[in-house]
This record gives sequence, C-alpha cells and structure tokens, in this order.
Amino acid sequence: MTRRSTNSVTLHDVAAHAGVSPQTVSRAIRMPNLVSESTLAVVRTSIAETGYVPNLAASNLASNRSMTVAALVPAVSYSVFAETIHGLDAVLASKGYHLFIGSTDYDADREEELIRAFLGRRPDGIIVVGTEHTPAARAMLAGAKVPVVETWSWTDEPIDSLVGFSNREAITAVVDYVHSRGYRHPTFAGWLTGSDSRALDRRLAFEQRTRELYPGEPIRVVDSGADGISIAAGRALLDRALREHPETDVLLCASDIFATGALLEAQSRGIAVPDRLAICGFGDFELSRHLSPALTTVSTPNLEIGRRAGELLLSRMHGETAEPTSLDLGFSLAARDSA
Repeated sequence: MTRRSTNSVTLHDVAAHAGVSPQTVSRAIRMPNLVSESTLAVVRTSIAETGYVPNLAASNLASNRSMTVAALVPAVSYSVFAETIHGLDAVLASKGYHLFIGSTDYDADREEELIRAFLGRRPDGIIVVGTEHTPAARAMLAGAKVPVVETWSWTDEPIDSLVGFSNREAITAVVDYVHSRGYRHPTFAGWLTGSDSRALDRRLAFEQRTRELYPGEPIRVVDSGADGISIAAGRALLDRALREHPETDVLLCASDIFATGALLEAQSRGIAVPDRLAICGFGDFELSRHLSPALTTVSTPNLEIGRRAGELLLSRMHGETAEPTSLDLGFSLAARDSA
C-alpha cells in the first residue's frame, strides 16, 4: 500500500484494495445513492480495513459541495428538538449528507455567532428553529446563497423556506379548551423575559384569547425570570401563581418542562390535579403522557418538522425546486387527565 508524505492512506489505495476505480470510491463517499449496494459494501469494507479518512476539504473545493447541513436548535437535550434533528438526519443521511448541530440556548446573540461560524464552513443548507433573529443573523441567512429552512414557528415573511406551525393558534386552542371545560381563572406561566420568541407568541395569544373569552377577568401571567427553563422553574412557577393569584384554577404552561415541575409541586403539596388545579403544557414531551395524571398538552409534529425540512433542503440543494416553500404542519390538542 502506498502512502503520501503525511503517512495517510489515499483514495487510490482504497480503490486498489476494493478492486474498483478511484472514481467509484469517490462516488461511494460523496453520493452513495448512485452506487449499487454490492459495490458500496465492498468500498466501505476497504475504507474500514485500510483506515482511509476522506479529505473532504479538497473534495469540497473540487465539487463546490460540502455534503453538510447546519442545524441550529435551542437545546439538544429537549426531546422535542431531538426528534426534529432525528427526522432531519434520517432524510439527509440517506443522501450522504452530514449534520453540524449547534445549540443556541435560546440566546439570539449565540445564534448569530453560530450562523457566522457555520457559514464559514460552507454548508450546503441551513435549518434553524424559529423565525426571529438578530438583524445581522437575518442578513447572513438571507445572503448565504444556500437554501435556508426556518422551523417551529410561523411567519408571513420567512427568510427562505418555512416548516412549522402557529404557536399563537395553538395557545388559542388551549384557552378555548379550558374555557369549554368550565375553568374560569386561567394563569399563564413560562420563561417570558428570555429570548424565546415562541414563548412570547404563546403569551400574547393567551392574553388576547383570555380577553375575548373572559371579559372582566384580569390577565394572570407569571414569569420564571432568572430560573429559565427547567422542572425546578416549573415548581417555582406554581408557587408564584398560587401566591400572586390564589384564585387560579388552571395553569397554562409555555412548555411541558414547566408543566411537569408544576404537577410535581402540586402533588408534593397535596393539591388535587385537576380537581383543585388543572395544568396544561406545550410540546407533548415523551414524559408527559407517562405522568400521573397524564399531562394535557399541545402535541407538535416534532419528527415530521425535521423530515419535511430535510426533504425541502434536498429538493433545493439538488436543483429540483427553485422557489421557497412554506409548510404549515399544524398541531393537535392532547386532552388527558391533568385538565
């Protein structure tokens, strides 16, 4: 086996080991869908046995493609966003693409920093959660010259393509539901002073619909503030809601994380849910359906958002679709025992 001065195995070494042409090895690495399964298996075996590591930087310069996609999410530890990433990767990996994943931690400046860093690595496409960005981030995305898909929100003015749902319509549906169930003193709880624009949309929708359905009722809102987003913050939110608004008979939480904490705190205090206090969440995390009582929440198409965003990117990156597309995947209300 021949080696260059860097002592690394070359593509020609792999081709000789596999008994195929260097062009076939290159195609198997960059566009595996264009290679037969038997040939692909032989090439991958030779890559593994020779220890070959493709020089993707050189390949990118030659093809003007990096075969990578950048994905920015608020937090990779939350199951709803993990499901979106899983759906995205399932679509892209089958076509030979790899993901760069960045966590913004709900920080707009951090998102801007990550966009700048990722664009410097020349991804072929970008997925980002949310439609609210700093002016600089928006300018970079608009001028990136690669397909961009915003997700998890809805706007009439997307940067490029959009796959999501209306957070405002979702909370409106929750307020309608609790009103129909006879609850008369709703309180909204969440992290409302941070950079989560989707939480702000949910709060505004809550306030608007409450004014329409509960004329004369005060608008009750409690903010987790410096506690951010956590189960512990949800416990504190229930405490604050009952201290500041003791008449509260239903707590509408901006996330299932808060709702889980609130439910645990209610149980520790001996507060009957939903008889004394009903609790609703948002997101339908896997844990939510296994709580006791099971959590009433908004179920969002987390996996499908990733899949459809990936399909849109592929279509745009391969030149099959020229125009941006907006897909409203909607939501559903998971009415369970907590409300």
